[in-house]
Amino acid sequence: MQEQNKMSCKPVNKLIWQMGLPMIVSMILQAVYNIVDTAFVINMGEDGATGNLALTFAFPVQLLIIAIGVGTGVGLNTLLSKSLGEKNFVKADKTVGNGIFLGICIYAVFLLFGLFGARPFIALQANGDEKVIEFGTQYLTICCTCSFGAIGFTIYERFLQSTGKTLHSTIAQISGAVTNVVLDWAFIYPLNRGIAGAAWATVIGQVVSLAVAMLFHYCFNKELRNSLKDIVPSGKIIGEIYRIGLPAALMQGLLSVMMLGVNLILGCFGQNAAQAQGSFGVYYKIMQFAMFACFGLSNTIISALSYNYGMKDRSRSRQCVKWGIVNSVIVCVAITALFEALADPLANVFGLAGGESNGEIISVVAKAVRIAATGYVFMGFTIAVQGVLQALGYAFLPLLLSALRLAVFVFPTVWLFSYSKDPTGTFWWTFPLAEVLTAVVSALLLKCCALKKLSLLQQTPQTE
Repeated sequence: MQEQNKMSCKPVNKLIWQMGLPMIVSMILQAVYNIVDTAFVINMGEDGATGNLALTFAFPVQLLIIAIGVGTGVGLNTLLSKSLGEKNFVKADKTVGNGIFLGICIYAVFLLFGLFGARPFIALQANGDEKVIEFGTQYLTICCTCSFGAIGFTIYERFLQSTGKTLHSTIAQISGAVTNVVLDWAFIYPLNRGIAGAAWATVIGQVVSLAVAMLFHYCFNKELRNSLKDIVPSGKIIGEIYRIGLPAALMQGLLSVMMLGVNLILGCFGQNAAQAQGSFGVYYKIMQFAMFACFGLSNTIISALSYNYGMKDRSRSRQCVKWGIVNSVIVCVAITALFEALADPLANVFGLAGGESNGEIISVVAKAVRIAATGYVFMGFTIAVQGVLQALGYAFLPLLLSALRLAVFVFPTVWLFSYSKDPTGTFWWTFPLAEVLTAVVSALLLKCCALKKLSLLQQTPQTE
């Protein structure tokens, strides 16, 4: 119980950093799986550019796997943290059991997609390039049929985070990331397994993370009963999980929609299509470091604010909002400065093998990083506000913000840039523009909805 109590008594700014840093590392390491695969694949030699396109076209489904798992996890996190804050341990135990049940159901869906839907999905984006279709189908089939590691980890990670054990979840994530890096090198180069090797390295790393997270959960989460009886599905518990989790899953799923939509629009860039799509795939995986860092702090806000809101503590709840947003902006300022300074080295990671096509990708990606990084501070603010809204029980508003920053303000702008003289070099301005516009809407929702709801709580005597 000591781990739970820190969310009700530790100074909030210190709590946010103590819980947030492991979550930031954990979320960033999720990006490592995809970025490491891409770095190794694009440097395979003559098949590197084709392999990069294949991974780019498979990426929306990988994002969807993460989205549904994380969305379910957000619902679990919110409900479990709130139940523990209310000292309702029976409900907390049932939430854990139903989370495991939902993880099994989600895996069954992606298993079927991997068996029957992988090839049509890749072909939709590949403009008839049979080699890209072959590579993409191999990679996506393995990632989907063995996705139980990725899905299971997002479930057990939230069990650890909801009870304050964020360091344990980070250790589990690091274990899988290190495994992935080592196996990527071994499968692609010494064993010459190509793009299939990259896929196997990814799924094995995810299984390692799941195994370590399960070990920590069953060994250290003693405040939870972990009974097989609780795995029996409860419509009421599942409904409560997805009241928050479904919008969160849709919110994350819009990343997949955005990736697919932009890929299809870039496919209309004529002779520049392959370069634009390949560069976008590389850039987006680099950008995930910033975005997932924001999600890490957003998850911290959800855990801490849900707990204190469940205790009806207005003072600490308002502090969670304040420091969650401030620290998100601080992290994004640091990431922006880092990306602006290291744009060229980051881009060069994806061109070690040389070659004309890789050289062009490096140049475009470096420019993209510098342009898009100007919007990261606004992105951090919006994602923090989304976390606040989720923790307070708002379902539609966080989804609205995601729709604005990932679709409504993106697709028309990318399409308009396709008519410019240099579409491959200019369409990157789409992303900071979308972030600025969405941040304005986020500020209005924060003031009119979140802070107004917190003001209805009774003032408590606790002070920071």
